[in-house]
Amino acid sequence: MELGQQDFRRRHGTATFGPVVVLIASYLEADNIGEVLKAVPSEVEGLQVSTLVVIDGGDDGTDEIVTAQGAYCAALPVNMGQGVALRLGYELAAAHGAKYVVTLDADGQNDPAEIPGFMAPLLAETADFVIGSRRLGTDETTDKVRMAGVVFFATIINALTGQHITDTSNGFRALRIEVLKDVTLEQDQYQTAELIISAANRGWRITDCPVVWHLRASGESKKGHNAFFGLQYARVIVRTWLRDRR
Repeated sequence: MELGQQDFRRRHGTATFGPVVVLIASYLEADNIGEVLKAVPSEVEGLQVSTLVVIDGGDDGTDEIVTAQGAYCAALPVNMGQGVALRLGYELAAAHGAKYVVTLDADGQNDPAEIPGFMAPLLAETADFVIGSRRLGTDETTDKVRMAGVVFFATIINALTGQHITDTSNGFRALRIEVLKDVTLEQDQYQTAELIISAANRGWRITDCPVVWHLRASGESKKGHNAFFGLQYARVIVRTWLRDRR
């Protein structure tokens, strides 16, 4: 990740972020990310919002789009996985003054306009970690297998952690920076399960919030087919649980 740190310093020097950082990990999403960036609010309850895009390899001109939209950018030289890209973003957010981090996808499935309501539990100090829930909100997709997987994995993680989260595989999240400094994150991919389990095991207050889960604006998912995604997600759950127990 040091090369990503160097790339950020080359582009932005010792920039200072606003209290809220919207973090987007992007891999070959040049066709979608521009509209996502346009929809990010400039402030939440009077708190300035800075947007940081970590480009996880690929040479599709995403960095030019990010720069044109006035967002911060850090590019990894090769595709290393969403988990690596997000960890780089977390480190940059912590190092440059963020108090809260909101993560969302680059493909248009999350609506940045929902961020103010989404952050309300953090700002009211009733939660430390908020996860978007398509089950409590609206799911515009039609993949029945993926929907069943959302329910299945939520049930497993809740049983392991004692939580009551309805959508544990949602990338739309908001956290206090202290949570990100405290958790242990090692997975290169499918990091959502690791983040939830680690935060729960350390006693952070986790809640979920209804959101709309849109269809991808264009293109295909980089997560792989359902069977592959399910097996890899299950592997992360087992490894994280065993690691934290030790």
